[in-house]
Amino acid sequence: ARFEPNSYGFRPGRSTHDAIEAIFLSIRCKPKYVLDADISKCFDRINHDALLRKVGCLAYRRLIKQWLKSGVFDNKQFSNTVEGTPQGGVISALLANIALHGMEEQLNQFARTIDLKNKKGHQQGWQDKVNSLNLVRYADDFVILHEDIKVVLQAKTVIQEWLSQVGLELKPEKTKIAHTLEEYKGNEPGFDFLGFNVRQYEVKSTKQGFKTLIKPSSKSIKTHYRKLADVCDSHKTAPVKALIAKLNPVIRGWSNYFSVVVSKEVFSEIDNLLWKRLWRWANRRHPNKPSQWVKKKYFPKVKKTRNWVLNDGEYILNLHSDIPIVRHIKVKGNKSPYDGNWTYWSNRIGKYPGVRKEVTTLLKRQKNKCAFCGLTFSPTDLMEVDHIKPRSKGGDNTIKNKQLLHRHCHDTKTVKDKKTYPKFRPQDLPDNYIWIDDMLTLKQDVPMKRDV
Repeated sequence: ARFEPNSYGFRPGRSTHDAIEAIFLSIRCKPKYVLDADISKCFDRINHDALLRKVGCLAYRRLIKQWLKSGVFDNKQFSNTVEGTPQGGVISALLANIALHGMEEQLNQFARTIDLKNKKGHQQGWQDKVNSLNLVRYADDFVILHEDIKVVLQAKTVIQEWLSQVGLELKPEKTKIAHTLEEYKGNEPGFDFLGFNVRQYEVKSTKQGFKTLIKPSSKSIKTHYRKLADVCDSHKTAPVKALIAKLNPVIRGWSNYFSVVVSKEVFSEIDNLLWKRLWRWANRRHPNKPSQWVKKKYFPKVKKTRNWVLNDGEYILNLHSDIPIVRHIKVKGNKSPYDGNWTYWSNRIGKYPGVRKEVTTLLKRQKNKCAFCGLTFSPTDLMEVDHIKPRSKGGDNTIKNKQLLHRHCHDTKTVKDKKTYPKFRPQDLPDNYIWIDDMLTLKQDVPMKRDV
C-alpha cells in the first residue's frame, strides 16, 4: 500500500513522534491557525463501497469485502455489518487508512485555489500555496494548519464534504479551531495532539518574537501520575522490590514516549511528586519509626551517587529525569521500510532509543536483511543478535561471529545449531565452571539441590 506522506498512524516505520515533528516543522517559522479535528465513529461508519473502490487489486478487494460483510456476534446474537470495520480486527487500522487515503490530495487541490501573495503583493505559485497548507493525520485524528483563518475555515468545509463521500463526519465536540500563539474565540493558545501540547510563546530575545515549545499535555501528566499513585496504593504492604517492579516499566514507557520534546522540567516535577508519595507510603508502613530510620531502610544511598531514591540494595527505582531528551528526526516524505533503501532505514533504526551500536553495524553489513530468512527488517520487527557459531560450542564473542536475525528466525536457528555443531568439551575446565545442558555455567549460578 502506498499512502500519503503525512499519514502517520498504524504504518511501519512511522510513529506519533513523526507526526509531532511534522507539526513542529510546519509552525517553527510563523504562527498559524489550526483546525484540531476528530472523526466521529470512524471505524464504525466507514462506507464499504467507498472503501473497496480504493483497493486496486481485485483479489484483495473480494477478500476484504468478505471480511467487511462477515457480521458480528454480540450476546449470542448474529447481526450483519452494512458499514464500518470490525474494531479490534487485525486489519481494521489498515482499512481505516485506506478509507481516509486521499484526504491530503483533496486539500492540496484546494490549496492551489487559495489567494496567497508574497511580501511584494504578487500571487505566489501553486507549489508555495500547497506548502502553506499543512495536514498531519494519525489514524482518525488530524490537524490542518495555515496562517490565514479564512483558509482554515474553507479547508474545514472541504474536508467535511470529502468525508461525507466515505460515510463519515467530524465530531463537533472534539473539533475546534485555535491559534498557536494567540487566544482565538475563547480557546487558549496552542492545542493538544496525541498526548502532546503544541504552543508558541511570545519572547523578545528572538528575531521572530516567539518560540515554539512542545511538551506533554496536562491531561497526559495527570493520567500518568494517577497511574503511578494507583500502583503505590495497591502495594501498601508489598515488598519494596514488588513496588519498584511495577513502577519502573510505567516510568520508562511514559518517559521514552515524551523524551523527544521539551520534557525535562516536567520529568523533574513528576519525580518530585512521586517521591513525596513514596515518602508517605514508607512512613505509613512504620508510623512509630523516626524519619532517619525510614530513610535508611527505603532510601539508602546507591553507590554514593544517588540519594533519596527508593531502593532495597538490589532493585532501584527509575527516575523520569534519567531519560535523556533526544530530538526525533522525521521520516522523509514517502519513505517506507519496503522501498528497498536499506541504507536509509538501517541508519534510522540505529538512531531509535535503546538500539545498540552493534545492531547498527550488523544492519549495515547485512543490508537491512535477516541473515537467516533473507527478508528485509522493518522498524517494528523484533530483532536479536545471534552468534553464528554458538558460544556453547566454542564460538567467540567478536562481531565477525555475530549476525542479526528476526526473533523467530533466531529460535529456529538455535534448534538447528544443536544438530549442526558437535559437543564442545575443553580439556582444562576451571574448577569454578560446570557443564549443564551443553552450556558452560558458573557453579555459583547453579541453584543448590540435594543431589548436587
